[in-house]
Amino acid sequence: MKFTLYTSEADERPIYITGNFNIWNPKDPRYQLAQIDPNNYYIEIFDDFLPEIVEFKFTKGGWENVELDQYGSITPNKKALKSSLEFAHKVEKWRYNWGPFKEEFYPIVEIISEEFYIPQLERHRKVWALLPYDYYVSDKNYPVLYLQDAQNLFNEGSPYGNWEIDKKLSILAEYGRGDVIIIAVEHGSEERIKEYIFDNDNVANGSEGKKYIRFITDTLKPFVDEHYRTKKDRENTGIGGSSLGALISIYSGFLYPEVYSKLLIFSPSLWVEPDNNFPMMSFRVPFKTKIYLYGGEQEGSKMVKRIQVFENYLKKWEKKNLFDFEFKTNINPEGSHNEFYWSQEFPRAIEWLFYNNTENPVEVTPHQETIIN
Repeated sequence: MKFTLYTSEADERPIYITGNFNIWNPKDPRYQLAQIDPNNYYIEIFDDFLPEIVEFKFTKGGWENVELDQYGSITPNKKALKSSLEFAHKVEKWRYNWGPFKEEFYPIVEIISEEFYIPQLERHRKVWALLPYDYYVSDKNYPVLYLQDAQNLFNEGSPYGNWEIDKKLSILAEYGRGDVIIIAVEHGSEERIKEYIFDNDNVANGSEGKKYIRFITDTLKPFVDEHYRTKKDRENTGIGGSSLGALISIYSGFLYPEVYSKLLIFSPSLWVEPDNNFPMMSFRVPFKTKIYLYGGEQEGSKMVKRIQVFENYLKKWEKKNLFDFEFKTNINPEGSHNEFYWSQEFPRAIEWLFYNNTENPVEVTPHQETIIN
């Protein structure tokens, strides 16, 4: 079967076709289109590789670079009969690193407190809430994800860039995947390392991770559940971060599995625990916990290896009936240790952690409603 493509937006990025014939892999080298000229492409796929009804989309190497319609909106999946032999398609626009972002879907950003008191540490901290764009015109209750290092999550002017989670949440909302509250806790600047190290004075003299975890779990979560329409149960509560923020989130999930069922773990600083000696509680019935693991091959020679060893270590816990883990591990060959790559991964992690399917947001029925001011 032959697929031809005309695109009015031409750039240097290669074009791929993806669909129900390659488990929706958006950057499958076997399905890169051949270029005729800057605007015209084609690919021929052997019929033996195709189902009778072919469902597909075009991307420029990832869901963050997928095709759009003339208005910059998501497009439904294309469908064609294999027996038709040829399919011609036109793409008006393409996403570029998840953009463009639609302001009508941006989350509502609130400061919970400029100086939220941390009784366990006897200090104060700025805490943010990012609410779904329609929070104040709905009566729904929402799952909650607690994230570390708020300074690097969405505020412009961060010295290291930021994850742009406000923009990424708008994308998820457009796809009908934005019903989640993010609670973002700013790190303690010079106190950051001590607060994110659980119990290792060789790394941080006077490590305070135990107290920090208790703050999130015993103080902040009850406050959030009281003041916002949250789903309070463990099935709808997650915690996460990157680097040392990911490390302290691992500890949180293992020590309080009755509170957290979802862990977003980006580029974890596993060098602090090279033997994976994580403390854990003992329960008669193992808790089912979803863990989204991400790392980049350009983060140093040991990052990917440590993630793989960590995953294998947790599988041993499963065999001992201590936990029931569900993993999603994504290793980016081009990824380095910085906010840009964590930003790219964030929508994928949210979709997998909080929605009970294996679909990527681009495969979801488009959200057609818009807010009229």
